[in-house]
Amino acid sequence: MDAMRLILTSRRALAGGGDVPEMLTEVWQAQALAQAIGSRLAVAGPPELRGEALGLTELAGRGCGVLDTPVLDPLELRAAQLTELGDARAALLCLGGLLGEVGIALVGIACAADDEGTYWQCMEAIDAADESRDRVLEMLRRLSARDEAMAQREAG
Repeated sequence: MDAMRLILTSRRALAGGGDVPEMLTEVWQAQALAQAIGSRLAVAGPPELRGEALGLTELAGRGCGVLDTPVLDPLELRAAQLTELGDARAALLCLGGLLGEVGIALVGIACAADDEGTYWQCMEAIDAADESRDRVLEMLRRLSARDEAMAQREAG
């Protein structure tokens, strides 16, 4: 499945809400998807993005690692369904939106947490989601700079 469809599925699932375990599962799914997209960009994406894509892979992996790993059927794991990236810019724009929504969801969960363990898991996952989103924004900036440089070469 292409990245855009998976990201949109994750966004809908996250927006659908649910109890805390369901929301944390959706946050974990989103981080795992960001990790898979980062990995795909690092291997086969534009050369300008490869370093930042590796960073995204590591940060999103950290975001998964700080949360309890949900029990999912392998067919439910969205990151494993990623077969193609499609347009890198569009995928990154949507992924940035998803990571922003992940952060917002985590703030809500942390504020309502009854135990310190959940609270601190959320705080660490918020940091990872925020840093992952920063990497996505940097990759978008690099794509824009590349396009601008190409346009200048063609014009000049």
